[in-house]
Amino acid sequence: MTGPQGQLEQAEIAALVSGTHGDPFSRLGVHKIKSGFVARAVIPGAEAVSVFGLDGKALGDLKARNREGFFEGKIALKDQKPVFYEASNAGGQWTLVDPYSFGPVLGPMDDYYVAEGTHLRLYDKLGAHAITHEGIAGVAFALWAPNARRVSVVGDFNGWDGRRHVLRHRAGAGLWEIFIPELEPGAHYKFEIIGARGALLPLKADPFAFRSELRPKTASVVASPQPFSWSDQDYLKARREKDQRRSPMAIYEVHLGSWKRHGDGGFLNYRELAEELLPYAAEMGFTHVELLPVSEHPFDPSWGYQPTGLFAPTARFGLPEDFAFFVYRAHALGLGIIVDWVPAHFPTDEHGLSHFDGTSLYEHDDPRLGFHPDWNTAIYNFGRTEVSAFLINNALYWMERFHADGLRVDAVASMLYLDYSRKAGEWVPNEEGGRENKQATAFLRRMNATSYGTHPGVVTVAEESTAWPGVSQPVHAGGLGFGFKWNMGFMHDTLSYMAHEPIHRKHHHNELTFGLLYAFSENFVLPLSHDEVVHGKGSLLTKMAGDDWQKFANLRAYYAFMWAYPGKKLLFMGQEFAQRNEWSEARGLDWDLLQYPSHGGVRTLIRDLNALYRSLPQLHARDCEGDGFEWLIADDRDNSVFAWMRKSGGNHRPVVAVSNFTPVPRQDYVLPLPHWGRWSERINTDATHYGGSGQGNFGVIMAQQQGSHGQPASARITPPPLATLILESEG
Repeated sequence: MTGPQGQLEQAEIAALVSGTHGDPFSRLGVHKIKSGFVARAVIPGAEAVSVFGLDGKALGDLKARNREGFFEGKIALKDQKPVFYEASNAGGQWTLVDPYSFGPVLGPMDDYYVAEGTHLRLYDKLGAHAITHEGIAGVAFALWAPNARRVSVVGDFNGWDGRRHVLRHRAGAGLWEIFIPELEPGAHYKFEIIGARGALLPLKADPFAFRSELRPKTASVVASPQPFSWSDQDYLKARREKDQRRSPMAIYEVHLGSWKRHGDGGFLNYRELAEELLPYAAEMGFTHVELLPVSEHPFDPSWGYQPTGLFAPTARFGLPEDFAFFVYRAHALGLGIIVDWVPAHFPTDEHGLSHFDGTSLYEHDDPRLGFHPDWNTAIYNFGRTEVSAFLINNALYWMERFHADGLRVDAVASMLYLDYSRKAGEWVPNEEGGRENKQATAFLRRMNATSYGTHPGVVTVAEESTAWPGVSQPVHAGGLGFGFKWNMGFMHDTLSYMAHEPIHRKHHHNELTFGLLYAFSENFVLPLSHDEVVHGKGSLLTKMAGDDWQKFANLRAYYAFMWAYPGKKLLFMGQEFAQRNEWSEARGLDWDLLQYPSHGGVRTLIRDLNALYRSLPQLHARDCEGDGFEWLIADDRDNSVFAWMRKSGGNHRPVVAVSNFTPVPRQDYVLPLPHWGRWSERINTDATHYGGSGQGNFGVIMAQQQGSHGQPASARITPPPLATLILESEG
């Protein structure tokens, strides 16, 4: 209620001063009354307050209505405009522009699309944006918290006082907003929320924060509004025109915090990594660098898989614009950047999304749906339109703002099944009584369709460990819409085989042949990832059978086997030079090992394998199609020898691979071949420059017009011990 001169009653004044008023924008700032305009402000500590227009024109003085700093009075305005105050007390004088005198930044269409869940540029609206509004620079804050009773933005600019900047409530969409004039990028802030039940919640970081404090601090930071100056148009154009299924894809998986460190143990920053990591990956012949999650996260040993700031590149390595520079440099070197993305769950840190507005907002309220027993984390409510839109917008954000070339989606299997890691009675069936999470599958399909539809040329890759059908099939064909799927079966079976002593491998022969029964059911990536070299599993080198020489020989033979096998390739950092120690995020890789020929030889092999894989369409053009593969020898379990052809589907003659997984060289071994004539050894993993014994066929074999195993030609060759050969016809 107001008096005849627009004066507020003391009850309302008390609510405004205490920060408990339900609608402060309806009272504070500039308001029209019958006799003109009135201005009201809460300025703690002030004794006198004068009002001015933004043009500096004096508009009048305000009167103190109580001792807590509430001021009110008529001002000389003809039209409603923003104003600033000149406040003073015995200690001095200061000025402040009134945030409550500005109109809203968001509009009714934002409300509509947010409520509908179809807004695809939420990151342009929510969060903190340094803008110019109604003629003055400042920062616009916006937040979704539909069940909150009050939301304030607090920070180093207002003494972290929740009474100072209470947000305007846009009730229809559950949005809150405020424009704070003269605030600049770099300001630290959080949201102070009074929850649905009236309780003051722990301060919350901004779900749309584009920049965060360095851990262990958890505040959000107003990011610079200056966009990065991109000049990778040619790269993006070529990416749009590329058929990723039929292009080479050799991925170097990296944890940025432990690839290499400074002498004092400190991290390399994004720009240093751009100058060291990226040229190294390019020189090694990789096509992509895949980053373990770079979203902000509080706990280093989580490797980023417990993110609390999905829109903020982690401050561990620098500013958002530094990360943009990292991607730009990758593109300049011809490298794609794939970002590990975690929509399956989120941590319950009190400053994060958990019970964000005092209710289960982002997560399910029922722990049988909303709590993940494996990781003690919360599970997103994929069926809520605003939550689904939040995640889809985040996927698009990395592609739009940072030109990411793809997303590797973590823990997809945990999203697909309602009973994942749960016992009977610990999960809730879907409406048909089944275990499939239909809300999650609908979300994944929409995420993939939207990503491919808005950013042609990107890839999405699912880490999915079950036999869910159609993971990498198009949405219109009933699939989940991913571009690729990790082939966990290949990794498990082949590493199991390589761990057996060679004398026993004939009893496990099918561990290397079984995968071809399903190799083309999905578009597969063959992953030798970080998960295989942690938590007591040892490095890839230590997984190999035999003494030290045999371990290296086995590893070299295995790598060439994998590079000649159908599917895209992924190798975790350090394994390209046969890291001996198990990986730890707490230290850099053991680069000093490269002084030893055995380790340097493995790195040379990976470089040569990447070069060959990229240069020969036979090795990549039909990675995902059955007509690109044909067994030549699949049943020689007694000798543990395998041979197969890779074909491009074009005019190129097939390439042939032969693996001998015993330490015995096989003299005069009959190899069936599709063509007679001269064949060159493009790869021999037993070559001395790789650290091998130098056995083989002197670089060349001659195939005769003598058929074998259904092929029109054959050659007598020497498969070296524990080695793989890759042969190319010279005719």
